[in-house]
Amino acid sequence: MFDFFSDPKAAAQVDFLIRNIPFAVWETIYSTVIASVFAYLIGLPLGVVLVTGARDGIRPLPAPLMQALNMVVNLLRSVPFLILMVLVMPLSRVILGTTIGTPGILVPLTVAAFPFAARLVESSLREMDKGLIEAAQSMGCSTLQIVWKVMLPESLPSLLSGFLTAFITILGYGAMAGAIGGGVLPATALMQRSPLPDNHHGSRDNHPHRRHPEEVH
Repeated sequence: MFDFFSDPKAAAQVDFLIRNIPFAVWETIYSTVIASVFAYLIGLPLGVVLVTGARDGIRPLPAPLMQALNMVVNLLRSVPFLILMVLVMPLSRVILGTTIGTPGILVPLTVAAFPFAARLVESSLREMDKGLIEAAQSMGCSTLQIVWKVMLPESLPSLLSGFLTAFITILGYGAMAGAIGGGVLPATALMQRSPLPDNHHGSRDNHPHRRHPEEVH
């Protein structure tokens, strides 16, 4: 063990990790939080529509529209994240102007997570007592009032549990973001174990916050 730390290369690797892990942890946290928020901004209304617009919902929508929505949600959920990340790169460039680095992973994370969030919301709303909805309807409440004042408050504990599940799932998706140079913890590990050539575009030498492990000596 002491021989390992006495090795100059090992010492350089340890120094590299000590210098870069705190910033990588920060990037991991903020990218996960932002992606989770945007995923629920899209997934929460979509989940409500999937419940209220169903055949047995409080405001049924046309069957072809509901079938299309369910098909889109199921399709996006079934695509592996790495493949989806590559497919969404053009959209990321249009929205954020880049497809690499931590900003470049926000759009793929959001697109991958919002269908999952929508299904979690749908599941939470379907668990509530239908008698409460029938009581609200008998008192003449509108669809918006039933959703805002009955369905969402009654399902709040389950919705919060679903948000935590989605947050952890997005954190797991972010572990694969190192493939496009996302500044998260796995990317730090990839840069440490698989150094890129100095003249490679987007190499670690071009990263403003990281140092090459050999530069410490």
